[in-house]
Order: sequence, then C-alpha cells, then structure tokens
Amino acid sequence: MQRTLCTDLPTATPGEPVRIQGWVHRRRELAQLTFLVVRDRSGLAQVVVRGDAAQGLPPEETPVEVTGTATANPQAPGGVEVTDPTVTALSDDADTPPVELWRPTLSASLPTLLDHAAVTWRHPVQRAKWELAAAAMKGFRDTLDAGGFTEIATPKLVESATESGANVFQVDYFGRPAYLAQSPQFYKQVLVGVFERVYEVGPVFRAEPHDTVRHVAQFLSLDVELGFIEDHREVIQVLRDVVAGMVEAVGTYAAPAVERLGIELPVVLEEIPLLHFREALEIAGAPADEPDLAPAHERALGEWARAEHGSDFVVVEGYPTANRAFYSHPDPADPHWSRSFDLIFRGTELVSGAQRLHRYDDYVRTLEERGYPYEPYASYVEAFRRGIPPHGGFAIGLERFVGRLTQSPNIREVTLFPRDLHRLAP
Repeated sequence: MQRTLCTDLPTATPGEPVRIQGWVHRRRELAQLTFLVVRDRSGLAQVVVRGDAAQGLPPEETPVEVTGTATANPQAPGGVEVTDPTVTALSDDADTPPVELWRPTLSASLPTLLDHAAVTWRHPVQRAKWELAAAAMKGFRDTLDAGGFTEIATPKLVESATESGANVFQVDYFGRPAYLAQSPQFYKQVLVGVFERVYEVGPVFRAEPHDTVRHVAQFLSLDVELGFIEDHREVIQVLRDVVAGMVEAVGTYAAPAVERLGIELPVVLEEIPLLHFREALEIAGAPADEPDLAPAHERALGEWARAEHGSDFVVVEGYPTANRAFYSHPDPADPHWSRSFDLIFRGTELVSGAQRLHRYDDYVRTLEERGYPYEPYASYVEAFRRGIPPHGGFAIGLERFVGRLTQSPNIREVTLFPRDLHRLAP
C-alpha cells in the first residue's frame, strides 16, 4: 500500500485502507479510546485506537507506521481520521523529549532549544522557521537563474587571510596554516571573468568575538557578482529583484509555515527608498563625521522608511571609502565616498554590496595607500591583469533574512545549529 502523507489524508475516500508514517506526536487516553496524533513532514493526522488495542502503543516521538481505514470525522484534522489501526514502531521506543512538542508553542529557554536542537527543531513552529529559509533559497536561485547567472562553488579553505575587517579561523592544512574562508568574495570576482554573472550559496566563517543577538561565527551567505555594469546602481536593482524573488518564494512555497508563524511578509517596492550615507546620518541623528551606521542608526532608518515610504527596506549608499573593504570602488566625482551600499531590512543591516575595483593598478595603489602588504593578496590581484570587466555584487545573510522575516529577537532562534563564542555542539 502506498504511503499517504498526513495532509493528503482528507482526500482519501472514506472506507478505504490507508498507510501513514511519522512520529507519535501525542497520545490522549480516554476511558474507551486513545487518540494517537501522528506527525510527518506535511502535518498531523489523528488515529483512533479502541479498547485493549491501546496497550503497548509507542511513546511520543517514536517513528511509527499506521495502517487502517480512512474514516470521516468533522472533529479530526481535515475531517478524516484513521480507525481500526495497526500501529508498528519503526524504531526503539523514544526517550521522553526535553520539551513537550505537542504544545502549540515552545516556551523553553533559548539555551534549552539549542542544547536539544536535534529534537526541538521537530516542533512544527520551530521547523517552520527553516522552511522559510529553504523557500527563500529557492527564490534566490530561481531569480538569478532567470537572470542568466551561473551557480558556483568556491573553496572554504584558503591560503591567506585576505578579507579586511574580520578575524579568521586558522586551521592546520597538512602541516601548514590555512584559513576558513570569510567569504567567496575574491573567487566570485575572478569568476566574473569567466561567466560574467555568478552566485553562490555556502557557509562563511567569521572569528569575530561578537556575543550579540545578531552575530554568529558561521552563517549561510547568498553571494552575487555581475560584470559589465555601469555603476553600483545596477547592482542595487539586481538586489531588489532578488529580495523580491525571495519574499515571493516564501509566500508561494512556504505558505503553511508563514501561517503557522503568523508573520507578515514585507512588500518589496519597485523602487526601494535610497539614501546617501550623509542623509542617513542626518535622519538617524548621528554626527556628520560618523564612519559607519550603528545598530541604533539602522533602527532609526528602518522606522523612517516605514513611516515615509511604507517600506520595510531602505538602501544606504556612499559609505566613506576608507571604512569599506579595500576592493570597493570610490565615487569618481568624490573619492571620499564609495560606490558601496547596505540594504537595511526592518531596522537591521541585511546586505552589503558595492561596485568593485577591476583594474590591476587600482588594486596595487589601494593596497599601498592602506598599508597592506602585496604578497598575501598576490594570487587574487594578479587576476586583474588579465581582463576583469567592471563589476559589482552583494551578499545576503540567510539567517539574518529569516530573523527579520520572523522578527526574532536573536538570530540563533532561526539558525539550525548555531556556532558562536560559546557553542560548538550539537
């Protein structure tokens, strides 16, 4: 007999045999009946066990197979339940879970959720968070595939710590030092010289000693780079389309998760509000000589975008060149400002991007001006002697995107198995 998913049970013809598989979500024992709620990847189904047949039923969270008869019952999920069942355990009896997964919400503390993540992610509400992430990744890929981009996969072990502004994890690589990649930045720029338009979905590693609600040491980065551009505004337009595609995909492919979490999806305007860094400082009430936006400034800009434009997003461009990555292209009209930008989503920075330098001499000069030695960057910079077109790109932190969708107070709540200053397991 073919397996029936729990959400498909209502379509079964009453009186026909059915076969479901899943976990024992809950057992409710009454005088003459036991209601066994079974959970699979699609949802819940109710199984009715009568009399002595309830003896020896597996405990909660044990994987089971149930064969029985589809029976109409308006009180059951979807109006159909399984009666006259045969319940077969597919594993040993499960230990009592650390939290009651049958409750509508999880009230456990965050440390408890993280310590027992292998089990707590089973909760339908908890699982919904990553269902949003999975749908967002599909939207990311679909949008870029339609735009003529090629998906790439770049090394996560690199020979030099060449990204400025972040510490790196050093590892032993057959007796010599290597580093976990802080981003695929250099590789995606080089591959613009091959494919013109590239993207990657992969982990990145930051050994920054942050112990905040918005930082983890490993996260999933959605990276994009495109060539033959005029300036960073073209990159911003691609970013807008990508974010819109991600939001649309979440609404399409993760609609039950959206409903389960009770969240409101953002509207991505055709033209996202755009501010120069100088204007952003004024709106945020920050000093004019501030080198960057602090979290409080980002929150103020998020409130401004919502109040003035009805937008959950705002782009800030033109950050001071000296405070951006060395490969950021300065504004030709005033090199003090760069052709870089950030996208702020609901008051939190979500994306950083820029037009990049693409000429070899510009890289050599910039490294000298910043006092960086040439040798660690040699294999990267040498590529620009062989014809890399004008290009730019950006990176989206997936967990931060989902965190803003759900407006979770801590990014660890939407990270499958977070790595931070204190956590290396599970």
